[in-house]
Formats: sequence, C-alpha cells, structure tokens
Amino acid sequence: MELDKCQIIQGGLTVRVSIFGLGYVGCVSAGCLAEKGHRVIGIDVSRSKVEQINSGKPTIIEKDIDELIMKGHERGLLEATLDSDYAVRNSDISIISVGTPSTKEGHLNLSYIFRVAEEIGEALSNKETFHIIAIRSTVLPGTNDKVGSIIEEFSGKKRNEGFAVVSNPEFLREGTAVQDYFNPPLTLLGSDSERAIEAMERLYSNISSEFVVTDIGVAEIMKYVNNTYHALKIVFANEVGSICKSKDIDSHKVMEIFCKDTQLNISPYYFKPGFAYGGSCLPKDTKALSTLARDNYVRVPVIEHISESNEHIKESLVETIVEKGKRKIAVLGLSFKPGTDDLRNSPMVDMVERLLGKGFEIKIYDKNVKLSEITGTNKEYIESKIPHLQHFISSDLESVLDGSEVIIVGHRAQEFEDIPNTHRGRTIVDLVRMWKEIDYDGDYEGITWGGMNSSQQRQKEKAR
Repeated sequence: MELDKCQIIQGGLTVRVSIFGLGYVGCVSAGCLAEKGHRVIGIDVSRSKVEQINSGKPTIIEKDIDELIMKGHERGLLEATLDSDYAVRNSDISIISVGTPSTKEGHLNLSYIFRVAEEIGEALSNKETFHIIAIRSTVLPGTNDKVGSIIEEFSGKKRNEGFAVVSNPEFLREGTAVQDYFNPPLTLLGSDSERAIEAMERLYSNISSEFVVTDIGVAEIMKYVNNTYHALKIVFANEVGSICKSKDIDSHKVMEIFCKDTQLNISPYYFKPGFAYGGSCLPKDTKALSTLARDNYVRVPVIEHISESNEHIKESLVETIVEKGKRKIAVLGLSFKPGTDDLRNSPMVDMVERLLGKGFEIKIYDKNVKLSEITGTNKEYIESKIPHLQHFISSDLESVLDGSEVIIVGHRAQEFEDIPNTHRGRTIVDLVRMWKEIDYDGDYEGITWGGMNSSQQRQKEKAR
C-alpha cells in the first residue's frame, strides 16, 4: 500500500511503518501507532524481543503498554522480525529508535544508528517506491546528514528522490510514556523534503498536538536542550532548598510561589539567547543569594557560577570584536536595557570600557542617555567606568555610524532596522537578534546564534 493510497481508519490514515529498535522508545511507538490503526513491523537484533512482540507482550515495563501491544497483536496490526529487508519492503516509513549510549568521554555511540542506516540502504536498493526514514533516537546535530549519506551509499539512490530523512525527536517520560505519546507538547519535524514532512504529518494526523516544522539541526539539538534544562531546574530547586533549609525556611512554599509567576518565572520572557544580563537587580541579588549560601556553609555550584557564566559572555563579545581586526566601533545602546537611562551594571558599559582599554575608537548612540540629566549613583557609576563619556556619546545616530567599521547593536529599536540596507559592507555584531532574518552582503554575526544571514550561507555553500 503506497502512502498516497492510505486507508481511512478510526478517523485517520493508516500507514505502513517499520520501527528499528524495540527498546523503550521503539516498544512504546509500536504499541501506540498500532492503537491508532497503523500497520507496524518492529525490527530488533534481539530474538527474545521479537518473540515477545509476536506473542503480544511488551519488551519493557510501562503503564498501559502491555494492553496496547496485546491489542495490536490481536488485531493483526503489529508484528516483529529480525529481517530488516522484509520490514523495509513492507513499510513506507522506517522509524529509527535504537539506543545512543554515551562513551567514557561523554560522546554518543552512534554505531547502532549507522548500522541501521546501512541495513535500510541495502533494503532500499531493491525497492522502487519512495521511502521515508524518521530518526526518533536522541542524536547530535549532523546525524541526519550522515544517515542520509550512508543510505545513499548502500542503496544507490539519491536523497529526496528515492528516499528522505526526517529528524523527529521523542518527548517521552518513563512512567507516563503512553500518555505522553498520545498527548505530546508538540510534534517536531526537521527535514529537507516537503514530501517527507507531509507523510509524517499523515502518520501523526490522529495525535493531538501542534506540528512544528523546523531546520534539521534545530530538531536534532532540541532533546538535549530540553533535558539539560530539566536537569538545571532540578538542581536549581535543590540548591534553593538547601539554602532555605539552612535558614529553617519551607522551600516548597518558596517554589510554589515562584511557579505562580507566569509572566516572568515560568514564561518565555528570559529565554532568548543574546547578550549578558545587567542592571541594578539581577547582579546584586544573584550575588546576595550566593553569599547567603556561603555564610551558611551551603554549597550551591550552579547558583555560584551564574555570574561567572554571565562574565564569560562579556569576555566572548570583546574577543569577537578583537578578532574582527577593525578599530572603529559604533555602539548602539549603552544602558542596561532599552527605554531607560540606567547605566549601573550595564554589560554594554563593561564592553565599552574593555574596548577603550584595548585602544579601539568608540562612538556611542543611546537616545535615552542624556549626560546632563544623569545624577546620583547612576552618574557616579558611569564616571568610574568611562570617564569623559561626553567625548564618545552622541545623540546623532548617523554621526555615530559614519566612518564606523563595526556596528554593535546592543538595543532593539525601530530606528536601527534599516541599517543593513543603508550601511552595507560593514561588520554588524548583533546582541539582541535585531533582525529575524537578514540578507546582508557584509559580515553579520549574532552573539549567541548563527546561520541566519542568507548571504553568508550562500557563500558557505558555494565554498563546499
């Protein structure tokens, strides 16, 4: 049965699927896809796992999966085999869900992934119809391309003509995996084939979640970002708990209140890669909490290193500017964030101070910073960091940009939007993701992101 001739089952489309690897992810996927009416063939090198599935028994212990595997088996929708060629010939989508264990050095052992790619490639050499390979295993960026190359080599077919590869990471938690499969936070798909994306959307058409189609590299790295953040949350909560315990404070009450703030604490507000934090609150309060822990003999390595990581971003920016090899710098934005003249603990001030110390020629534009109106601790701070600021700052944007070789965009402002068109050929260092996409003939660099200047991407592709 071809993908464009799918049958309607249970309000959805039935698809022939082969699943390589019948461990945790593979077994759950097999049971859940069969439950949705798809015809599933499981493949594994373990004869005992194959026999278990063919007896209607799961290969893992997980809530509800035993019922789904038995039901799929009884309905004739689920089988397992040791024969990769049979599985590929009798399916239209192959899902790779084999293990990717860590090496002693912390790298991933991808040998199982690549071996499966070889087997699929060999099977496709004798298959005429278009085939889709979906990588569900957790893999590092670059694996999708490598799998595609292996399949091309072993099948003799060309990628996106005879087959396509999709990165489709899973978001399953042990203990609630079946529920998570049917109700995922989103369904993430990364591929260079629209045909493959459409087929995967058909496969998941009767699973309720948002489809997010993105770049292959983005899809590949997402599981690592998610899990590392989950680990960070646990460690952060435990460190807060340790500090609270040292002061006989109920940490659960603290974190319950913490989680009630969905405007800042539990929100996307601070989750935008960019430059360092600053201002009068974050540096002071982070340091104070670390000091409280130290005074009470509580070790909090994550909280203690927040400031260190923030300083590293500042140092990284200065190194980036130095590496450009250009001396005339235009700085757009000096206060710690737009809409204020507060210069205290501004990372932009720190950057300017360091660049001046290295002999760079600096011009600064910030429409909110009027030297005649700066008073009190704000004035004392800036005078201690950048004496004679009046020699560097201007209220005229064009005079600051005129003659500059490097433009550092430190604030997001509408008046900066047209700079790539009006000042072509310069070096732009963007600290705030001023442009969502850019096609700039000069050197564009995002401080904590890359790959968004289509002009530079075209040049890289030509050089390959």
